[in-house]
Amino acid sequence: MLSLGVGLPVTVDQLVDELWPDSATGNARNALQANIVRLRKRLSQITGESGDQIVRTTSIGYVLALPSEAIDAQRFLTTAEQGSRAVGTDPVRAAELLGTALRMWRGPALLDVVGGPRCRGGATSLDERRLAAREDLIAAKLATGAERVVVSELRQLVTEHPEREKFSEQLMLALYRSGRQAEAVDTFHYARRWLDTELGLAPGRGLSQLYHRILNHDHVLG
Repeated sequence: MLSLGVGLPVTVDQLVDELWPDSATGNARNALQANIVRLRKRLSQITGESGDQIVRTTSIGYVLALPSEAIDAQRFLTTAEQGSRAVGTDPVRAAELLGTALRMWRGPALLDVVGGPRCRGGATSLDERRLAAREDLIAAKLATGAERVVVSELRQLVTEHPEREKFSEQLMLALYRSGRQAEAVDTFHYARRWLDTELGLAPGRGLSQLYHRILNHDHVLG
């Protein structure tokens, strides 16, 4: 809870509601204070600094008083954002930054946390940003002519995340540029059938336009 909003105060009530939603308020508050004491002691052992200065008491609760780069999730978000901004102007640099950001991951976000709705929401947000970073990384690679390199990765991503049409678009483009037009068309029809069967939706504009450009050998795709 504290690290998801590093530098921002988290109220006592928010922490209690997140961690012990079914407990009596008095007991939960006492338990929270005991956990804060243990947390400060542990952080002091790790850093050699005063735990009271790392987890500070505010008028409404507690704040993690650390620079954002001390938190791995924040380092990922910052690096991924830098990479995403560079995709259109410097795809080589963008690929380097996005690759660095994605290598920070060791599994799903907050995998070892059994939290309430705020932690679950934070985990969902981080996992979503991770997928967006993978989309941007592939876009950067496609911009540098590495379409053959990304085909196998994209096939896996399309299988794992068929609801994300961007991955299907990227796979179609990579296949088409690799001289595999029939497979690119098959990818579109796979996405179309999945969207119709599972969600009752038609392909989005981007996917549909790319399909027609492939059929027409649009020079823009080169």
